[in-house]
Amino acid sequence: MKLQEIFVENVQSACPKEGEKWLAELPELITYCEKRWRLTMYQPYELSFNYVAPAIFDDGSEAVVKIGLPGGEHKDEIKALRSLNRKGIVKLIDDDPIKRVLILEKIQPGQMLAELEDDEKATRVAAELARNLVVPVPSHSSIPTTKERENNLKQICMDHCNGLGPISSQTLNQALQIFTYMNNSIQYPTLLHGDFHHYNVLQKGDGSWVAIDPKGIVGEIAYDLIQFLLNCLPVHGKKETIRKRVKIFTELLNLDHERFLLWGYCHTVLATAWTVDENTGKFEENFYLAIDIFKDLYKSHYHRTIIAGIS
Repeated sequence: MKLQEIFVENVQSACPKEGEKWLAELPELITYCEKRWRLTMYQPYELSFNYVAPAIFDDGSEAVVKIGLPGGEHKDEIKALRSLNRKGIVKLIDDDPIKRVLILEKIQPGQMLAELEDDEKATRVAAELARNLVVPVPSHSSIPTTKERENNLKQICMDHCNGLGPISSQTLNQALQIFTYMNNSIQYPTLLHGDFHHYNVLQKGDGSWVAIDPKGIVGEIAYDLIQFLLNCLPVHGKKETIRKRVKIFTELLNLDHERFLLWGYCHTVLATAWTVDENTGKFEENFYLAIDIFKDLYKSHYHRTIIAGIS
């Protein structure tokens, strides 16, 4: 079974101990899916970390099969798929939590929001979907919160006291300080998508848009929009693009503009840290450049440094 090279590299990087074994078991897992759900799986989509492929049931109806990596995120994804507003999330047809398999609705035609050339229109679509997607936190929820993202950044600070890649230790610690402040001052936590961006929003045949691949996280809605701000940025004019997106989201969703920028700064530092490859020194440059963009937007609007916003 020939697998996409970048997919193999990602799996080996994400799961150094279990990744090779899981890759070797994929043919068996695919056969299991085809027999259990009476379907035929076809060539996979462009893969990142999970194995995702279109499929056709014996009755001719279509679906998407997602086989997840070893790890704990699969259970959170199932909870999110079942709990988020059904009007805004892809339909979960069935699942196998032991083998980490999801049988999902196939979105047709499936145009990604990233394919829209009009950035303002794309941002407005995202704002409307975000409004309809989030729901109150389910009772007795075990879904992770943004406090866990804060703890993730705290661990990064402890492990890299001299900085990580292009990110200085001062920036890491300032972002952690802001993360802590933001989490301690959330007033209206909701259940969020957890990885909301252009590539995880698809268009249906009736013209509506739905989100796919939720990670599931509890927090403030503004936090869930930061990853969208960081994606599909132009070669030139990144700062102005982010500024316009922030303005649209703030107005359409009635967000606290200052908190939005503070979330932008601390999450962008974390998101950049996630991309740093300590072996090669590579990192996501657009994410890194956005750190200073959020600082500049904050200072130009509030006439003080971003760290002063939490005092």
